[in-house]
Amino acid sequence: MKVALEATALLGEKSGVGQFVMGAVSALNSLPGVELSAFAVTWRRRGELAQRLPSGVRPSGLPMPARPLNRMWSSFEFPPVELFLGRVDIVHGTNFVVPPAILANRVVTVHDLTPLRFPEFCRAEVLVFPRLVKRAMDRGAIVHTPSEFVRREVIELLGGDPDRVVAVAHGIGEVSEDALPMQLTGPHPRYLLALGTIEPRKDYITLLRAFDRVAESEPDLRLVIAGGRGWGFDEFKAELERTKNRARVDYVGYVDDRRRIELLRGASVFVYPSIYEGFGFPPLEAMACQTPVVTTRAGAIEEVVGDAAILAEVGDPHGLADAIDSVLNDQPIRSRLIGEGQARVKQFTWHRAAEGLLSIYRLFNG
Repeated sequence: MKVALEATALLGEKSGVGQFVMGAVSALNSLPGVELSAFAVTWRRRGELAQRLPSGVRPSGLPMPARPLNRMWSSFEFPPVELFLGRVDIVHGTNFVVPPAILANRVVTVHDLTPLRFPEFCRAEVLVFPRLVKRAMDRGAIVHTPSEFVRREVIELLGGDPDRVVAVAHGIGEVSEDALPMQLTGPHPRYLLALGTIEPRKDYITLLRAFDRVAESEPDLRLVIAGGRGWGFDEFKAELERTKNRARVDYVGYVDDRRRIELLRGASVFVYPSIYEGFGFPPLEAMACQTPVVTTRAGAIEEVVGDAAILAEVGDPHGLADAIDSVLNDQPIRSRLIGEGQARVKQFTWHRAAEGLLSIYRLFNG
């Protein structure tokens, strides 16, 4: 089976989509019967993909200029992807968009339906994604979702055929043993950690307000926020400057994989205050690092974390603060979360995810 998988998300700062693509490409390439290649829809960075792919995976096809192609694909079923990739059996669009094809079967990954649920959290170019997914479904594409939550939303909001919308959870990679826990110095050595792009959907404003409450009774505690600057960063920055305990909050920007693990390993609590999620890599990464998790009942998060995290209501700084306080100061709760987190994360492997994706590809032969 010749599979061409879009890997544009590997270029630039690696987001959750990038984590999915890297994990899926590596694991699919190890399965027997799969001849895997990867392509990127970009002209400016056309020479970079080969450097980002795991060993044994080849970049395929001719350079694909993003702007003209995306403009045409948003309105027409032309040009077909075979003009760039040659003959393949499956084309997998990994980020809401799958190119049109003449003979190849198509799979499209839908990570969430933020454009429909929370359009105010989206840039203009993202708002067209549901329409593109719907058109791909109407032309025979199968939809992959990372959770049953998103699967139900695709069926409910986009009219997807339940037999052609399939949930396959993402995996979590092995944690590097070389990465040591981050140690903060000074009068505030302990820290809470939040990870993720700075954007309204992640709700760092509620986190900052919750931290002010927790900090009153935890004089040696800091808050570390790591994530690239997304849209809405100015609103976050303004709230940060208003924070009562501003001197104890560190925004460190985007961090690479090694630094990410170091921060996770050293944190007293990992906090994920999101408003809406279709999966949620960071809580599972924290569990893999034996760091207890506090998060929200947002979208698919409860499905992903199960009983291995303390859950607060979305947008409630008081409830979030109480949850953080319980993990900081109740050792039995803390120990339970660490133990259940280690067990929970074992359910999410890239090998299992790759086998699930392969089962989707085989649906076209059934």
